[in-house]
Amino acid sequence: MGKLDGRVVIITGAARGQGEQEARLFRAEGAAVVVADVLDDQGESLAKEIGATYVHLDVGEEADWQAAVAAAKETYGRLDGLVNNAGILRFNTLADTPLDEFMQVVRVNQVGCFLGIKSVATELADGGTIVNTASYTGLTGMAAVGAYAATKHAVLGLTRVAALELADRGIRVNAMCPGAIDTAMSNPAQLDPNADAAEMTEALDGLYRKLVPLGRIGRPEEVARLALFLTCADSSYITGQPFVIDGGWLAGVSVV
Repeated sequence: MGKLDGRVVIITGAARGQGEQEARLFRAEGAAVVVADVLDDQGESLAKEIGATYVHLDVGEEADWQAAVAAAKETYGRLDGLVNNAGILRFNTLADTPLDEFMQVVRVNQVGCFLGIKSVATELADGGTIVNTASYTGLTGMAAVGAYAATKHAVLGLTRVAALELADRGIRVNAMCPGAIDTAMSNPAQLDPNADAAEMTEALDGLYRKLVPLGRIGRPEEVARLALFLTCADSSYITGQPFVIDGGWLAGVSVV
């Protein structure tokens, strides 16, 4: 038996990266998965491969959320979980960040998370789960990612409030706080068919060997396993919490 047998879960940003690995693992554990993304070709291909349902979902559009929830319930008859995975990152100092760039990040990372919680709150079966993807930068600062860090701090606030408001129905709401993970966000070579993504991963491992106690960049499969833990019964007495998955980066700096 799988850890998610009989459960129906929407995963946003699921066409690639962490979301793709979450979709694959959740299906392997018995869940009916709704792959949601704006990358239609990749999302539809993944859904067909793993036996899931694909929906086009721009997380900043409330109408898209309503349609995704309706599709999940029409197809599977119920909704048990949401993984708010979709997110974007922009690099800039605060002083050089244009307002429209800041708001673009807010729209996807913060508003998208809010709309996800809002859209599923009344539709989730009692005992359901919401897993929000925050970040290492939601718990500390990092230069040149001010817009991203601001939205990920906000995701933690939304997580805690939603956990309080939905607890009486047994709905648990938690957040994952990944450090650097080997996805297209950290490794753009994955998007370039002429680049050697494996070579870039090796280079990133070398970079993070100096920054991260465990000595490497994280893998999306590792984040997927945390998402599974927070969605299945193994975490049945946990809600409103941030879970850091960063190879020890947040623990501090070693000087020896």
